[in-house]
Amino acid sequence: MVKKITAIFLRDMKVSLRDFIALYIIAFPLIFAVVINLFVPGINEATVSIAMLSGDDSAHIDYYRDYAQVEVFETPGEVTRRVAQRDNLVGILPENNDYYILVQGNEPEGLVDYVKTLRAYEYFGVSSADTSVEFVDFGRTIPPMKKLFVNVAIMLGSVLGGMLIALNIVEEKVDNTISAINVSPVSRIGFIIGKSIIGILVPVVGIVIMLIVTGFADVNLIQILMMLLASSIISILVGFIEGINNDDVINAAGNIKILFLPLMGSVAAAEMLADKWQKFFYWIPFYWTYKANDMILSKSGTWGEILIYTAIVIAISALVFAALAPKIRKGLEG
Repeated sequence: MVKKITAIFLRDMKVSLRDFIALYIIAFPLIFAVVINLFVPGINEATVSIAMLSGDDSAHIDYYRDYAQVEVFETPGEVTRRVAQRDNLVGILPENNDYYILVQGNEPEGLVDYVKTLRAYEYFGVSSADTSVEFVDFGRTIPPMKKLFVNVAIMLGSVLGGMLIALNIVEEKVDNTISAINVSPVSRIGFIIGKSIIGILVPVVGIVIMLIVTGFADVNLIQILMMLLASSIISILVGFIEGINNDDVINAAGNIKILFLPLMGSVAAAEMLADKWQKFFYWIPFYWTYKANDMILSKSGTWGEILIYTAIVIAISALVFAALAPKIRKGLEG
């Protein structure tokens, strides 16, 4: 039985490596990890950007580099064009032995006030050594934005695992091999297990790599994998349903995307809504997965809390399984 299940998994991997959509799903965690590292700032990095002239006084430029990200350009025209782009960036240009602040007009007020304050401090010769600052540490050593994106990527990985299952079942239907399970030595349960492996193993490997690349290698991997496996149950079920009910790869992949709605809704609820409104999202397993992953990534959750959240996700998934299992069984028999 194990040999037959392994053969089904290896067949799925071989087919997936030839299909662009499936290959993209397999590579998604690594691609997303690189994007996170490139575009999400560190917790101590400034998010204020200033454009200045490269020929300006070096001490003047270095002063602003201590408090903001500085981009330098050769001419005032280049600075003006840079400020006019869609992102929020302020220019500081020389004029009559002084400097003026160049803005587009739609920048956040706080950003402009910050640059004005820096210019005033520079004018009066105020430096960080002249200030009295008390640091209060709230234990935040991980950039909140990076943690959020990694958390979402973990949940997306489980959904994409279900998409891989759907794509491979559609491939079986196209090759007219799925009906062969009714006369083949492998049992229906064995076939389901064999098809499910790719939807579990690929996200697990990809997410472990993503955690290492994004700097979360020291989190409790057992807890992360436990939550990933629990949240993958629904994705696997939906993957089987869509694979059985579709004869086209694009339709199957598109229908799986319906899971993105409750997934992103759960993230928005957990991050933006008051506690009194979050109870309306308790029925969504992704809500509990997101809350648990957040505690794991920030190393603030206990084993007891993680086990409770895992149990809730499994309980909700069991209800979904009870509803969808007959349809899966009927589809495989047909």
